[in-house]
Amino acid sequence: MLSESPVGVTLGLAVSAVVFAGIFWDASRVDISRPLLWATIAASPVVVAAYLYLFVDTAPMTGVLLTANTGLVLYGFEREVVTDPDEPAEPGTLPHEK
Repeated sequence: MLSESPVGVTLGLAVSAVVFAGIFWDASRVDISRPLLWATIAASPVVVAAYLYLFVDTAPMTGVLLTANTGLVLYGFEREVVTDPDEPAEPGTLPHEK
């Protein structure tokens, strides 16, 4: 089994490093404030999910997947808020109808 070898631990750390690097690159590119913080927020749940998968036999797979996605979802919300244009709202119209 994967959890019985150091390959699983290495793979989990490698995946979290890739997530960290990707989020840091994207946050720097889009000019989101504190890209290091957002990269850490996105990569930390991946490490926790890898730990749960590898070392906790009773952890349900749905919980592991939800844990792994938490940081990515939070970063996605922050990215959407930062890149959204600040146009004043007009009552009675939808944003895409001008």
